[in-house]
Order: sequence, then C-alpha cells, then structure tokens
Amino acid sequence: QGSLVESGGGSVQAGGSLRLSCAASRDAYGSSCFAWFRQAPGKEREEREGVAVIGRGTMNYADSVKGRFTISQPIPKGTVYLQMNSLKPDDTALYYCAARFYGPCGSLNLDSYDYWGQGTQVTVSS
Repeated sequence: QGSLVESGGGSVQAGGSLRLSCAASRDAYGSSCFAWFRQAPGKEREEREGVAVIGRGTMNYADSVKGRFTISQPIPKGTVYLQMNSLKPDDTALYYCAARFYGPCGSLNLDSYDYWGQGTQVTVSS
C-alpha cells in the first residue's frame, strides 16, 4: 500500500450521497494539509480538479461543490473524510486524496501536493 489510501467510492443515482475516506501512513503520516482532487473520464492527470482542502484551521472548496461537499478530519493526524451530498452526474470521476507537509494549506493546485493515493471511483447516474 502507498502512503495515502482512499476508500468509499461507488455508484449512486443523482441526488444520492457518498463518503470518501483517506488514511495516511508511512511518509505521509502527520501531513499538515490534505486535499481531494478528481479526474473526470477522458481527462489527463494535469487536468485534475481540486475539490476540497483542509489543514491548519483552513478549509477551501471548489465552487462546483460548495454547499454539497464537506471535508473533515475529526481527529488530528487522523483519517480525512469527504462527505458528498446531492451528487450530480458531473461529479463522476476518479477521486484522489493528496497531502503535503509544508507550506500554507488552502491550495487546490495539484502541484502543491507531495503525496497521492491511487484513487477511488465515484459514478453518479442520472
């Protein structure tokens, strides 16, 4: 297993909910900032969209998910969650967890992150 392990993906109908989990271990354990990105079908890695980020008392969301998605880390250095409600077909993507140790938290730029998980698939049908 890698340093970040995602789980919780699946298939739901539009309007449904899913909760993704990201557990850090080894090199990524103790990271200060965690983020969720997604890669839509047919898109390249460089086109991954930043969805939400949490760390050092900061939370930030992409406009496309504000009011529907919630990122949380209930226990310091513990598992990071992404609660996704009111899902839409456009939310269909491979969702990745990312982490970094240094620098300010809040960035939704994929180049800001050092560690990545393998991704978990989310499929939303209409």
